[in-house]
Amino acid sequence: MTTLYIDADACPVKAEAERVATRLQVPMVLVCNGGLRPSPNPLVSLQIVAEGPDEADKWIAEACGPGDVVVTADLPLADRCLKAGAQVLQHDGEVLSVANIGPRLATRDLMADIRSANPFHQGGGAGFSKADRSRFLQSLDRLLQSALRD
Repeated sequence: MTTLYIDADACPVKAEAERVATRLQVPMVLVCNGGLRPSPNPLVSLQIVAEGPDEADKWIAEACGPGDVVVTADLPLADRCLKAGAQVLQHDGEVLSVANIGPRLATRDLMADIRSANPFHQGGGAGFSKADRSRFLQSLDRLLQSALRD
Protein backbone atom coordinates (compact mmCIF):
# COMPACT_ATOMS: atom_id res chain seq x y z
CA MET A 1 0.00 0.00 0.00
CA THR A 2 1.27 3.45 -0.92
CA THR A 3 2.10 5.78 1.97
CA LEU A 4 3.13 9.43 1.82
CA TYR A 5 5.92 10.26 4.29
CA ILE A 6 6.64 13.91 5.12
CA ASP A 7 9.91 15.06 6.68
CA ALA A 8 7.77 17.48 8.66
CA ASP A 9 10.28 19.62 10.55
CA ALA A 10 10.28 22.95 8.68
CA CYS A 11 8.25 21.54 5.78
CA PRO A 12 6.36 24.41 4.09
CA VAL A 13 3.92 22.18 2.17
CA LYS A 14 2.29 19.99 4.85
CA ALA A 15 -1.20 21.39 4.22
CA GLU A 16 -0.88 20.94 0.46
CA ALA A 17 0.36 17.39 0.87
CA GLU A 18 -2.57 16.60 3.16
CA ARG A 19 -5.05 17.92 0.57
CA VAL A 20 -3.58 15.72 -2.17
CA ALA A 21 -3.34 12.66 0.10
CA THR A 22 -6.95 13.11 1.21
CA ARG A 23 -8.23 13.49 -2.33
CA LEU A 24 -6.40 10.32 -3.41
CA GLN A 25 -7.15 8.47 -0.13
CA VAL A 26 -3.44 7.83 0.61
CA PRO A 27 -2.25 7.50 4.21
CA MET A 28 0.15 10.29 5.18
CA VAL A 29 2.71 10.21 7.99
CA LEU A 30 4.19 13.43 9.38
CA VAL A 31 7.54 12.61 10.97
CA CYS A 32 9.11 15.13 13.35
CA ASN A 33 10.83 15.69 16.69
CA GLY A 34 7.69 17.24 18.14
CA GLY A 35 5.98 20.60 18.08
CA LEU A 36 3.27 19.68 15.56
CA ARG A 37 -0.37 19.27 16.36
CA PRO A 38 -1.98 16.02 15.24
CA SER A 39 -4.34 16.41 12.31
CA PRO A 40 -8.00 15.49 12.80
CA ASN A 41 -7.83 13.85 9.37
CA PRO A 42 -8.00 10.05 9.83
CA LEU A 43 -5.58 9.55 6.91
CA VAL A 44 -2.88 11.64 8.59
CA SER A 45 -0.78 10.28 11.44
CA LEU A 46 1.94 11.99 13.42
CA GLN A 47 5.14 10.08 14.19
CA ILE A 48 7.20 11.83 16.85
CA VAL A 49 10.77 10.58 17.04
CA ALA A 50 13.44 11.08 19.69
CA GLU A 51 15.29 14.36 19.89
CA GLY A 52 18.60 14.38 18.09
CA PRO A 53 20.13 14.96 14.72
CA ASP A 54 18.69 12.91 11.88
CA GLU A 55 16.28 10.87 14.05
CA ALA A 56 13.35 11.73 11.77
CA ASP A 57 15.49 10.91 8.74
CA LYS A 58 16.43 7.52 10.17
CA TRP A 59 12.80 6.67 10.88
CA ILE A 60 11.62 7.67 7.39
CA ALA A 61 14.46 5.83 5.63
CA GLU A 62 13.66 2.64 7.55
CA ALA A 63 9.88 2.90 7.05
CA CYS A 64 9.65 3.76 3.35
CA GLY A 65 9.91 1.38 0.46
CA PRO A 66 8.69 0.62 -3.06
CA GLY A 67 5.38 2.32 -3.83
CA ASP A 68 5.85 5.04 -1.20
CA VAL A 69 6.45 8.75 -1.75
CA VAL A 70 8.69 10.83 0.53
CA VAL A 71 8.66 14.63 0.72
CA THR A 72 11.94 16.10 1.96
CA ALA A 73 14.52 18.78 1.24
CA ASP A 74 17.23 16.66 2.87
CA LEU A 75 19.41 15.21 0.09
CA PRO A 76 21.12 12.47 2.14
CA LEU A 77 17.67 11.31 3.31
CA ALA A 78 16.41 11.45 -0.28
CA ASP A 79 19.32 9.24 -1.34
CA ARG A 80 18.50 6.64 1.33
CA CYS A 81 14.81 6.66 0.40
CA LEU A 82 15.58 6.22 -3.30
CA LYS A 83 17.82 3.28 -2.45
CA ALA A 84 14.89 1.80 -0.47
CA GLY A 85 12.73 2.04 -3.60
CA ALA A 86 10.58 5.06 -2.68
CA GLN A 87 9.92 8.04 -4.89
CA VAL A 88 11.18 11.38 -3.54
CA LEU A 89 9.86 14.90 -4.00
CA GLN A 90 11.32 18.18 -2.79
CA HIS A 91 9.18 21.04 -1.46
CA ASP A 92 9.63 23.04 -4.67
CA GLY A 93 8.18 20.21 -6.78
CA GLU A 94 11.47 18.79 -8.05
CA VAL A 95 11.38 15.02 -8.32
CA LEU A 96 14.60 13.37 -7.19
CA SER A 97 15.66 10.11 -8.81
CA VAL A 98 18.52 7.65 -8.89
CA ALA A 99 19.71 9.48 -12.02
CA ASN A 100 19.91 12.96 -10.47
CA ILE A 101 20.64 12.38 -6.76
CA GLY A 102 24.39 11.79 -7.19
CA PRO A 103 25.09 15.13 -8.90
CA ARG A 104 22.80 16.90 -6.40
CA LEU A 105 24.73 15.44 -3.45
CA ALA A 106 28.05 16.37 -5.06
CA THR A 107 26.88 19.94 -5.65
CA ARG A 108 25.62 20.15 -2.06
CA ASP A 109 29.00 19.05 -0.72
CA LEU A 110 30.88 21.43 -3.03
CA MET A 111 28.72 24.38 -1.99
CA ALA A 112 29.23 23.53 1.69
CA ASP A 113 33.00 23.61 1.12
CA ILE A 114 32.76 26.95 -0.70
CA ARG A 115 30.60 28.47 2.05
CA SER A 116 32.98 27.30 4.77
CA ALA A 117 35.93 28.83 2.91
CA ASN A 118 34.26 32.25 2.69
CA PRO A 119 33.75 33.80 6.15
CA PHE A 120 31.85 36.73 4.56
CA HIS A 121 29.23 34.57 2.87
CA GLN A 122 25.79 35.91 3.77
CA GLY A 123 23.90 32.78 2.74
CA GLY A 124 20.26 32.55 1.90
CA GLY A 125 18.64 31.44 -1.29
CA ALA A 126 15.50 32.35 -3.11
CA GLY A 127 12.37 32.37 -0.99
CA PHE A 128 9.61 29.79 -1.31
CA SER A 129 7.21 31.10 -3.97
CA LYS A 130 3.65 30.46 -5.14
CA ALA A 131 5.16 28.89 -8.26
CA ASP A 132 7.14 26.45 -6.06
CA ARG A 133 3.95 25.53 -4.21
CA SER A 134 2.09 24.99 -7.48
CA ARG A 135 4.90 22.81 -8.90
CA PHE A 136 4.88 20.79 -5.68
CA LEU A 137 1.14 20.14 -5.91
CA GLN A 138 1.37 19.03 -9.54
CA SER A 139 4.38 16.79 -8.92
CA LEU A 140 2.91 15.21 -5.78
CA ASP A 141 -0.36 14.47 -7.53
CA ARG A 142 1.50 12.86 -10.45
CA LEU A 143 3.80 10.76 -8.20
CA LEU A 144 1.01 9.52 -5.94
CA GLN A 145 -1.25 8.61 -8.86
CA SER A 146 1.65 6.74 -10.47
CA ALA A 147 2.40 4.91 -7.21
CA LEU A 148 -1.25 3.93 -6.83
CA ARG A 149 -1.36 2.51 -10.36
CA ASP A 150 1.80 0.40 -9.87
